[in-house]
Amino acid sequence: MPLYKTITVNPHTKVFIWKIEESFEALSEGIQLTQNCANRVNNMKSDLHRRGFMSIRHLMALEGYTDQDLYYDENGKPHLTGDKHISITHSFNFAAIIISDIEVGIDIEMQRHKILRIAHKFTPLKAYKIFANEDALMRKLTIVWCAKESLYKSFAEKGVSFLEHIYVEDFLLDETKTTATVTYEGKQQKYNVDFLEFEEFTCAYALISEK
Repeated sequence: MPLYKTITVNPHTKVFIWKIEESFEALSEGIQLTQNCANRVNNMKSDLHRRGFMSIRHLMALEGYTDQDLYYDENGKPHLTGDKHISITHSFNFAAIIISDIEVGIDIEMQRHKILRIAHKFTPLKAYKIFANEDALMRKLTIVWCAKESLYKSFAEKGVSFLEHIYVEDFLLDETKTTATVTYEGKQQKYNVDFLEFEEFTCAYALISEK
């Protein structure tokens, strides 16, 4: 079982990362899907997406949850039965979940230079002109994107713009934490964001600030 990493963020919050190496058939063993989820996975054209879908169920099982414990609201946000919060992500051959007592969000992205072409759509570029090295700039922008995506998943209201409504406090590349804020339609929510890099991937997870 390729559980890649477990992060105990605090006594009430855990992150689980899975490296997807098995076949879909192997990942299906021991997993009982609801009829709706079985239909969803059967209609997926990408084998990697199907494997990512199943690996998420294995990660949930680590905390004692089954597919029957997972449901989605009208905005597409995942929820667990009971009082825990969950967020889900997968990108290429990695998948991850975060489970907590408080609102959370998580995102994984492969580090790719194409992010340089779309950066202006999700963050003001003037903050990044100090980077002469494109690889370092790519890494920084990928962290920012993951942070904003994790906040977007947690806040989960239609109409939120990465560029206009989500602000990530600046950070250094050798740091692993920052803070961020979502401001939308009179509501403001602050978050604490942690991030890590591995095997040319970036993961960020956000926890709602209770201060």
